[in-house]
Amino acid sequence: MDTTLQDPLVGQVLDGRYRVDARIAVGGMATVYRAVDTRLDRVLALKVMHPTLAVDGSFVERFIREAKSVARLAHPNVVQVFDQGTDGSYVYLAMEYVAGCTLRDVLRERGALQPRAALDILEPVLAALGSAHRAGFVHRDMKPENVLIGDDGRVKVADFGLVRAVDTVTNTTGTVLGTVSYLAPEQIENGTVDPRVDVYACGVVLYEMLTGEKPHDADSPAVVLYKHLHEDVPPPSAVVPGLAYELDELVASATARTPDIRPHDAVALLAQAREARAALSADQLDAVPPQAVSAEHSNADDRTSVIPRALTVPRPLPVNEDEHEREAVFHRTSRLESPPPPPPSRRRSRGPLRGPLTIIAAVLLVLGLGAGVWYINSGQFTKVPPLIQKTETQARNQLEKAGLEVGGVERAYSDVVKRGTVIDSDPTAGTRIRDNDTVKLIISAGPETVKVPDVQGYSLAKAKERLKTEGLEPGMVTRAFSEDVPRGFVISTTPEGGTERRSGSAIALTVSKGSPIDVPDVTGDTLEDATAELEEAGLKVRVSSQEVNSEFDKGQVARQSPENGSEAGQGDTVTLTLSKGPEMIEVPDVVGDKVDDAKAELEAAGFQVDEDRGLLGLFGDTVKRQSVRGGTTAPKGSTITIVIR
Repeated sequence: MDTTLQDPLVGQVLDGRYRVDARIAVGGMATVYRAVDTRLDRVLALKVMHPTLAVDGSFVERFIREAKSVARLAHPNVVQVFDQGTDGSYVYLAMEYVAGCTLRDVLRERGALQPRAALDILEPVLAALGSAHRAGFVHRDMKPENVLIGDDGRVKVADFGLVRAVDTVTNTTGTVLGTVSYLAPEQIENGTVDPRVDVYACGVVLYEMLTGEKPHDADSPAVVLYKHLHEDVPPPSAVVPGLAYELDELVASATARTPDIRPHDAVALLAQAREARAALSADQLDAVPPQAVSAEHSNADDRTSVIPRALTVPRPLPVNEDEHEREAVFHRTSRLESPPPPPPSRRRSRGPLRGPLTIIAAVLLVLGLGAGVWYINSGQFTKVPPLIQKTETQARNQLEKAGLEVGGVERAYSDVVKRGTVIDSDPTAGTRIRDNDTVKLIISAGPETVKVPDVQGYSLAKAKERLKTEGLEPGMVTRAFSEDVPRGFVISTTPEGGTERRSGSAIALTVSKGSPIDVPDVTGDTLEDATAELEEAGLKVRVSSQEVNSEFDKGQVARQSPENGSEAGQGDTVTLTLSKGPEMIEVPDVVGDKVDDAKAELEAAGFQVDEDRGLLGLFGDTVKRQSVRGGTTAPKGSTITIVIR
C-alpha cells in the first residue's frame, strides 16, 4: 500500500508555492518530499520538519542552520538549498532534487565495491567536505545514507543538518550527535568537533565500500562506541584478501584513533586518495571482492535497479596489455623475419662450416629483433609519476627523476588545493608515455575571489542574473516585510555588497514582501463574503479541499491560515477551510439523576451544561427536566440546560 496517500501534506501547496507530490523518506527530524515549485515549474526536494519538533527552538535553529550553512557552500558535490520558510506549523527547506539512490542503497544491493568504484565515490565526497572545511564547517554525520548518487553518476553530499562551526563542541548537556558506527573517538570521549571527525567517518565509509561491512559492528551501540575508543579499524585486506596495500594505508591514515595522526581535513585526505589511485594498476583497481554480489543475472538495461548505470557497466579492457602484446609481437616477428636457409653450395669443402654459422646468425638476428621489439614496446616508455599536492619544484624534480621534462605550466583556480601546488597534470599520473617526453603541470592559483555586487533595489530575477554575471551563485532567498522596498525587490544580501568572496560562492538574498497587511478575521463568514474581504485587503484566497466540523454552519469558514491578526504581504495567499456544520451527537437522558452525575454525563458526551434552579430548586439536587430531550441529537459543544428541583 502506498503510505504517501495517508500523509496529509501530499497534494497540498506549502507557502502558496510548493506543491507536494510524494513522500521520499522519513528521518528523525524531518520528512523529505518530492515537490514542484509552481512559480519556476521545476522539481525539487522539500524537507519539512516534523510539526512536533517545530515547537522546540533548538531543533528549529539547527534545521535553519543547515540552510544557511549549505547556502554558503557553492560546490557541485553539495546538495544545493534554494529556499527556507514556514507555513503555519510547517518549517521547510526547498532543496535540489537528486534522482537516484544513496550509497547505502548501493551497498545493500552490491555488497562490497571494486576499488575503482569506491574511489570514484570517495573523491567527490571529499571534495565536497573539503569545501565545507575550508569554509569553516564540519558535517559531523557522514555516512552512506548522506551520500547521494544520481542516475547520471554524479555524487553529492546531503544532510548538513548537524553542521557546526569548526571551533564548537557539543551542547551543554553533552549530547553527541551523529551515527555511532561513524563517530570518531574524540567525538565519543569529549565531544570535540573539527574536520578530522569527518575524515574519520570517511575512512569508515571507505572500509565499508571495500569490504561490504562496517569495521566495528555489535549488537548494542555501547559496544560499538567502546570499539571505536579502544580498537583500531582493521585493514580491509584482512577481509578482502589481495586488496592493494595502498588502500589499507589510506583507511589506516583516515581512521587513526589519535586525531593528530589523521589528515588535517578532507582536502588532505583527497590528495592521499588520489596518490593511492595513481599507485594502483588497472587490475588492482578493478579487482572484484569476494563479498560483491554477483551481477551476472542483472540486465544491463534494467533501470529498476537502485544503482546508477555507471556503477553496473563492466569495465573495458585496459588500453595497453603490455606483456601479452610484447609476447605476441616477439613471436610473430620471429616467425616472419627468420632468414631463409642458405642456398646449396657447389663447394663441398666449405659445407661443414655453413651449418654452425647459419645457426649463430639466426640466433643473433632473433635476439636483435627481440631487443628491438622490447625497445619499441617498452624500453622507451615510462609512467607519469603522481604529482598532485606537490609544489612546482617538487613536481619538476619528480619528473626529472622519471626521465621526463616539464612541457609548460598552467595556472587554474581551486577552492580545495593549496596555492602553488599541483592540481593535475597532462598526461595524468600513471599514463604511459615515451622517455624524455613532456608533461604539462596545472598549478593551483588558490581560490578565485570576486566582489559581491550591490543588488539592493533590484528585482529578484535581475539580482540573480547580476550575481551570475559576477561569477557568484544566488543562494537562499528569505522574504521579509519592508515599508521602503517594493514587493519582489531585494532588500539586502548576505554577505553585503562590496565583500570579497570566492568565485562560485552562494549569496543569500532577502527579498521584500512589501508593506505588511493585517489579515482580517473571516471565520464564520460565507465563502463569498470572506473572499471579498480578503481580496479587498490585497490578499489571494485558496480554499482547502478538506472540510471540518465546527460550530459554524455548513459552507461557512471554519478556520483560516494565516490566522486573524497575523501579518501577510501584498498578494500573499490565505487558505480557507470550510465548515461541514456542527457534529451532531446523541443527548444523554439525565432526568431524575443527581445534579453532579447529570453534569458529568453531559460534559463527557461533549456538551456544556447550564443549571436552572429557579426559586424552588435552590436546595434541590435532582434533575427535573432538560432543555433537549434525551435520545435526540444536538450539536457537539452546544449548551444543555437542566432544571433542578
